[in-house]
Amino acid sequence: MRKETLQEFAEYAERFARDHGEPGTLSQRHLERLVAGRGPNGKSLGKPRPATARLLERIFVMSIDVLLSPYVPDDERAELDTNEQEFRARLRTSARVDTGVIDVLRQQLNLIRRLDRQLGARTVQAEVAAKVEQTTELMQHSTMPSTRANLAALLCELCTLAGWQALDRAQMATAWRYYEQAKAAARESGDKAFEYHATAEQAFVLIDIGETRDAVELLAHVCSSARRYAPRILTAWLVAACGEAYAAENRRDAALQAFDEADVFLSSQSEEIRCPYVVLDAVHLARWRGHALARLGDIGAIAVLKDACNRLDVSFARAEAALRADLAIAMSRTKLIEEARRQKERASVLAAEVGSQRQQRRLAVLA
Repeated sequence: MRKETLQEFAEYAERFARDHGEPGTLSQRHLERLVAGRGPNGKSLGKPRPATARLLERIFVMSIDVLLSPYVPDDERAELDTNEQEFRARLRTSARVDTGVIDVLRQQLNLIRRLDRQLGARTVQAEVAAKVEQTTELMQHSTMPSTRANLAALLCELCTLAGWQALDRAQMATAWRYYEQAKAAARESGDKAFEYHATAEQAFVLIDIGETRDAVELLAHVCSSARRYAPRILTAWLVAACGEAYAAENRRDAALQAFDEADVFLSSQSEEIRCPYVVLDAVHLARWRGHALARLGDIGAIAVLKDACNRLDVSFARAEAALRADLAIAMSRTKLIEEARRQKERASVLAAEVGSQRQQRRLAVLA
């Protein structure tokens, strides 16, 4: 091992390059960046130029990949070796995962979904995060392709739920990361339907931060890809999502056409096999259409939303908070000031109870 300062080594490297006919150069500043692994802007530095890499390889007589790999002290290497037993245990645990275990995990997910829709993300967000971590570990240590694919599909659904919860809690970056993880798991599952769904949900992060054009492009691409292959109920959900994005872009005709098309897909659905979890029926589609109409400032939103509110399952507390927020917004644009105030108060109470920062933000802009 060389016992030199960076300046001394830079001078040595210069002499070495000159004596051995190497074109590469190394300044002290460049060495400091190589040691830190980052440039002046804090971004990852990546590999040096080929000439510089060759110079370093000749000096140390080892590949540039080895030279730039993280340093692990001897005591830490010993600790890594002792962890082999734990690693083997994880492999054995994952090997015991069968269809019965996956069924239990899915039942747990369904129970969490029920709590989430009725009590809100604040109550079960930590539990969902723990299930994501648990399922990730089982999948990553599974060696059976069929088991791994089933765990990946389950992980995708856990991550989309975690992403939606983070979105509702106004944790945009966290939501985005969960959707990225969901898409990776979907690809591992081998089922394109799960990737379509995860990608479409991710577009709502873009809508909520005002990047509506990007959301429209993303959802239009997903819908185009999914029409021929996705189950019809998922296609209906994707088209309706595209309708919301159009409404956010103030494209009224495109939005209403999308909701009409979603209605056709929904009414013509048949029995489907495995499909990503979506909550969509006539009531929820009407609620969604009313939301889009409220965004567009269409007075017709009030009748649509009132009808949906009367038919909504009372266990959907978060959905009711969103629906009443839409009603308050739509009514505030008319002479129904007192009723708008009542809807806002009810929506505010519900949003606070379920911890929906998303709806609280929407209500905060109303007078």
